[in-house]
Amino acid sequence: MAFRSPVFRKLFLSALALIALTLATVDFFFTRYAGRQESEALQRELAGVAAVLTGEAGAVPRGVLENWAKNAEGLAHARITVIGSNGMVLADSEHDPETMENHRSRPEVQSALKGQTGSATRRSATLDRDLFYVAVPLTYEGRPGYVLRLAAPLRTLDDAVAAVRRRILWISLGAAALALAMAYWFSTTFTARVRKLQHFAGVIVQEGFSGELSRDADDELGELAASLNQMAERMRDFVERLSLESNRREAILESMVEGVLAVDSEMRVLFCNPAFAHAVNARGAVQERLPLLELVRDPAFLDLLSRTLVTGQTAIERMQLADAGGRAYEVHAALLMRAGSRRAALVVLHDVTELERLERIRKDFVANVSHELRTPLTAIRGYAETLLEGALEDPENNRRFVEIILTHSIRLGHIASDLLTLSELESGREDAAVQSVSIRETLEQAARTVAAEARRRGVALLLGSLDDACVLGRPVRIEQVFINLLDNAVKFNRPGGEVRVEAALDSGGRVKITVADTGIGIPYEDRSRVFERFYRVDKGRSREAGGTGLGLSIVKHVVERMGGSVSVESELGTGSVFTVTMPAAG
Repeated sequence: MAFRSPVFRKLFLSALALIALTLATVDFFFTRYAGRQESEALQRELAGVAAVLTGEAGAVPRGVLENWAKNAEGLAHARITVIGSNGMVLADSEHDPETMENHRSRPEVQSALKGQTGSATRRSATLDRDLFYVAVPLTYEGRPGYVLRLAAPLRTLDDAVAAVRRRILWISLGAAALALAMAYWFSTTFTARVRKLQHFAGVIVQEGFSGELSRDADDELGELAASLNQMAERMRDFVERLSLESNRREAILESMVEGVLAVDSEMRVLFCNPAFAHAVNARGAVQERLPLLELVRDPAFLDLLSRTLVTGQTAIERMQLADAGGRAYEVHAALLMRAGSRRAALVVLHDVTELERLERIRKDFVANVSHELRTPLTAIRGYAETLLEGALEDPENNRRFVEIILTHSIRLGHIASDLLTLSELESGREDAAVQSVSIRETLEQAARTVAAEARRRGVALLLGSLDDACVLGRPVRIEQVFINLLDNAVKFNRPGGEVRVEAALDSGGRVKITVADTGIGIPYEDRSRVFERFYRVDKGRSREAGGTGLGLSIVKHVVERMGGSVSVESELGTGSVFTVTMPAAG
């Protein structure tokens, strides 16, 4: 409705304000003029009556002067007061002269004492109402210096002013009604045209819009309509290009494996792709303008982004985010735009977890290989130098020294052989054909291989229930898996202990082989690392047992290449259970 229109309200209120200001000004000046005219008329009237009464008052005896004043009030329709030259009231038509104060200080009295007609308007303290006073000189009992004062209420003056104001009020109401009608008509027409322009401006950005705005008149709004038509054409082209670019950006960000985040100067999210949300383990969709602290709570990440926003310099750091599940990222932070204090920053997360793991493995591998080779090489060199320095002629020790050199040479050969095996498994360069291999026969053959070592250490090797299942693989590698598991179970057992082997085919078509021992067990913190190369739980006992530290790593690689898995359950001081699961041959 037009009455709810802001334009109508502004026009109507502006017209009312202008009318009110104009009429207030008219009221101020016109009522003052009317009041002044009425005051002058009342003064002339009272002055004329006073001139008549002064002739009578001069001859009235003092004893009956008060009665005369009361009688004169009825004739003059005004209060009559006779005042002496000393300002004392001699007679008053409405009040006892004895109780009245000295009137010499009254301005109209002072003028009359000077021989002039005086007038004044004020509130009477005696009667407690506004009166208009006229005082004239009076010669009483043949002596001048007296004053005759007449006072009339201002009702006539107030009535005249009120009548003027009533006329002004009616004129104001008429002008307000006219202003209301004009404001209604103008605002209705103006609002309709503005809403038409507003609707057009709102739909020109909609996809597929091709309308045009008609020009109703050759005024400012008509020129605005023409400008909007031109803008609409340009806007359609701009929106199409912007939509295309936005779709391209969204497609790129959606397909990126790197996490991308943009924040404003207040550290609020401008956008982020799914990869970043997944990296920080965000729950649900990330809303725009979300405070970054609610999305990422990593102090190092927040500090890096803050420094980039403050300094404007690109920063690159490698860190593990608090909610990323231990994954490592290389964080690239750069300033996205500069616009005074309105800055934005862009962050790209490169997942380097696998790279760091490979670097760690490489470093550990080099360190472990160096460490494993150093011990036998040092021993070989030491005993060889001892023999060359004269121990060859010592019949009691020369053979023992050579046997020690041979033992360490064999150990070096085992390490080199296991390293080559791992290299072949990782590179996939093995030439042997895959064939069906019986699990029972392979386990029995592996048990025969380690039986002598088990007897030497006093460990019972027990073959439990063995299902006659087959798997597809290379016989040599599968046998190597079981030999390594059984050899470890024997070497890290206690005298009088036992090793139990079982194999079963489950309903899912997978063969499950368990190798359980009653040995020293594996601490909880070491269980996840026993399949790493050269990792040893008890390094001293491992070397004493003659292990290379590569056996379980070979087991893991062989089993996983066959599509299987290997796991371990262990309790320190009680024993360990290694479980190998492989798909059965169809």
